[in-house]
Amino acid sequence: METGFKRVPAIDKCFNILDLLAKAKDPMGVSDISKAFNYNRSTVFNIVYTLMDVGILERRGKSKFHFGTQLYALSRSAIRRSELINTIHPYLKEINHKTRMMVFLGIRSGLRAIILDKVDSTFDIRVMSEAGMRLPLLAGAGGKALLSQLSEAEVDEILSTNELKKFTPFSCTIKREYKAMIQKTREDGIAFDMEEYIEGIRALAVPLNINIGNSPAAIWAVGLRIQVKDEVITQYSEYLKKIATEIEIRFSTK
Repeated sequence: METGFKRVPAIDKCFNILDLLAKAKDPMGVSDISKAFNYNRSTVFNIVYTLMDVGILERRGKSKFHFGTQLYALSRSAIRRSELINTIHPYLKEINHKTRMMVFLGIRSGLRAIILDKVDSTFDIRVMSEAGMRLPLLAGAGGKALLSQLSEAEVDEILSTNELKKFTPFSCTIKREYKAMIQKTREDGIAFDMEEYIEGIRALAVPLNINIGNSPAAIWAVGLRIQVKDEVITQYSEYLKKIATEIEIRFSTK
């Protein structure tokens, strides 16, 4: 640490608040945040409204706050320069070119899958998804691919403390069966979402066994049911597993 450095308490509090909001399931109000840290309410009020004024936070309803568009813009700018994004983005474009599906790169953060990068489909797919977006971990093919990289004990802990939601009529809400899907993903190297998260949408995902710290990573491709027909699933599965292997080899030599 350089001599003369003086820590700024307001910045510490600012990042503590952002970290709290990142972990919260729902937007939080000034009073909620004040109680969580035992901060002075007026201090939290000023920090939160300053962050809202510069677009880092947005108001939800009358008095709740969560992340704003400027924070996502900043995070997108940062991740675009990362080695992980720069290395894998060409593969996302290749998958998109071959399959015409939306393609995502994501990592696990707690009970969320965080989208790091994506390439849009040439089809008119109405799926709200941008870099920085947080998706439920217990949903979709990407979530299964990320969960497959955890230990049995970690998966059991997650399933024992969280309920499986019925997003569509095809969603699996039986924990035993869902765990079997995760195990099959481990064995086969591929996960599927057959309209389980969004009706009319199918997806395939591959886990990426690369060394990026403690955050599992995965690639998933998403398309319309009429686009991802039964007869192409085997072909696309083998193709995605081949891409995953190529990426893993590249990272193993770094």
